[in-house]
Formats: sequence, structure tokens, C-alpha cells
Amino acid sequence: QVQLVESGGGLVQAGGSLRLSCAASERTFSNYYMGWFRQAPGKEREFLASVSRSGGGTYYADSVKGRFTISRDNAQNMVYLQMNSLKAEDTAVYYCTADRSPSFVRPDYWGQGTQVTVSS
Repeated sequence: QVQLVESGGGLVQAGGSLRLSCAASERTFSNYYMGWFRQAPGKEREFLASVSRSGGGTYYADSVKGRFTISRDNAQNMVYLQMNSLKAEDTAVYYCTADRSPSFVRPDYWGQGTQVTVSS
């Protein structure tokens, strides 16, 4: 069982930046691909980004490519999402996920989410 705890959400003005963090409980953290999703009010959950087990490979949704950067620190069991040039439409609850496969169709584990609000 992997427990994921997100932090770093909050209120930011459009054009600003936030860095989300996710702490994982699992000692075999490096066995998991890690990803971030978000869900805005009235919308479906959206995949944003994923990072390979080693951290050497990343993948982004078109909606955040060039603005968001995912990274991980396997020594600290941490994964991060650096978000720049934030827009009002980035307002959502952001979730950290862990998956045994790189597909992220149905991640194995989810965090509780952290709210990001971007004011225009």
C-alpha cells in the first residue's frame, strides 16, 4: 500500500508559479511510475504529467506542456510538479498518483489532492 500526500497548493495570481510536492510512504518508491492529475469543478479528471521510475523520462499533456515540469527524488520518496505561467483555467484539485505501469489509465494509488486556485 502506497500512501501519497500532496502539499504546496494555494491561491496564486494568473501568470504566477506554484510547486506541488508529493511525499510517498513506500520504501520501494522507485518501483512506481509517478504522475499528476487534476480535476476542476464540473469536469472530468485530467492527466497532466508522468515521470519514469528513474526520473529520466517524462510525459506531458498538451494542456500543460512547456509550462509544467514533473520531477522526482527517489532518495527522498518525493515527486514534484513545478507549475509556471498559471492560468485561471488551471484552477483545480491536483492529485499525485503512483502506477506500476507507465500507462496511467487507472493509477494504482492516489493522494487526497491539493487545491490550486488561480485568480485572473
